[in-house]
Amino acid sequence: MTLSAQAAAFGVSVLDSHETELVEQAMAAVSARSPADAGILAGLIAELKATSELLDRQRPLRRPTSLGGEPRDEQSLIDHLCTIDGLSGDLALPLKATLSRTYLLTKINFLRGFVKATSALTDSPDTAKVTHELREELAQSIYTLLAEELFLALLRKPDVTRRTKQRAADQLITVWDDAALEIDDFSPLLESAWHARNRINSAYGTLLGATETFRLVCEDCSPDVLEFFGRDGMSADESAAFEEFLFNMTSEELATLRRAMQQQHLSAASPAWAADILGRQIEELEHAKEIDPIALYRSFQRRQLAADFRLMSGAPGPRRTAEGYLMVYLLDQQ
Repeated sequence: MTLSAQAAAFGVSVLDSHETELVEQAMAAVSARSPADAGILAGLIAELKATSELLDRQRPLRRPTSLGGEPRDEQSLIDHLCTIDGLSGDLALPLKATLSRTYLLTKINFLRGFVKATSALTDSPDTAKVTHELREELAQSIYTLLAEELFLALLRKPDVTRRTKQRAADQLITVWDDAALEIDDFSPLLESAWHARNRINSAYGTLLGATETFRLVCEDCSPDVLEFFGRDGMSADESAAFEEFLFNMTSEELATLRRAMQQQHLSAASPAWAADILGRQIEELEHAKEIDPIALYRSFQRRQLAADFRLMSGAPGPRRTAEGYLMVYLLDQQ
């Protein structure tokens, strides 16, 4: 069986139709011009298939069972998930949940390999289009992983109600039980927010966020997202979390920049100046008209870590990310 035929035969059961088509086109192009790279991609296909088969052998999480005389069912799992504190990590999760997350990470690595291999074939407009679409599929998988991280973060927040946690846990079980589910299937508003944010860079300027918000509108961020963060009566923490989302940095970093602007009598900030003041590289989410979804993932993790630290230390500032505040609202509307 040829490498492209192998991709086609495997993709039917593991990838959706569009992903399968992209893999077939990519394998054909890479096989013709870089057999060595095609061999590596074939290995990635085999790894993803094996991970998928392992996941398929696991018991559905909603199916009742028992162990050591203790009954286990959907409700007992939801109750368990609502009590986790986050310090046990994946050790507190059922095996199928961990394997589902492993499968998603394997798929992300798989798509990264295909993006890397096809990006090296710069002499073909058709291949450039395939690379672009593969990058979009990679972003969707990373957004799906981000959504899982967000649900898990809400489960460990003491200020989130039990009912909201139950709904978050129920959604996680649905995602873990169906590896074919992606972010657009269960949280299109979050996908819209991340899709738009991944396509803009912060101008900084006066650090008011007007330019960044306008650019989100231009990138088709859902009006529902923008209305939520622009509504009357929004709390100070929600406003601060949205600022973090807009500028891709923590509230503490933004406070540092504002103090430095005042001390230096500056009316506007630039990315280079901000990087110098903060002592770290300012990560751009937009690169040469192509997105970097891994940069968005790092942005979320930075903001989530800061929110968790404030909660544990009692420090001022938002206790959730902007996405966390939005998701609690959405879950409460169910």
